[in-house]
Amino acid sequence: MVVTYLRQNEMPGFDPDRLTELYVKLGEAGAEDVICRVMEDLATRLADIHDVQGIADDRLLQQAVRNIAELAGKIGLTGLFRVALDVEYCLNFKDYPARAATITRMLRIGEKSLTTIWDHRDLSI
Repeated sequence: MVVTYLRQNEMPGFDPDRLTELYVKLGEAGAEDVICRVMEDLATRLADIHDVQGIADDRLLQQAVRNIAELAGKIGLTGLFRVALDVEYCLNFKDYPARAATITRMLRIGEKSLTTIWDHRDLSI
């Protein structure tokens, strides 16, 4: 038997112009505050997905995923935003195998996205 391992090396999408917009609109202190709060919220919500995904009520999971998409969009995490919408699509059509796969992908992209935004902030300062 031959086992094939798939390497998960997808890069998260990121729009640095979105961060620039925040800095222009809110100033450095305001933008830093928003970015830090959104990153904290995203980290918490991504961690909560592990708990929520086992619940039979898809509405709770859908709300959590919708919140992740909204937060990701605020700070330019385009890859995480799109994957969260993919999870929501799977929930709408009750496609449970696809739901499990896209949730796993969302968690993976979410982790990489938070690292990307943190690294970008370090370069900007």
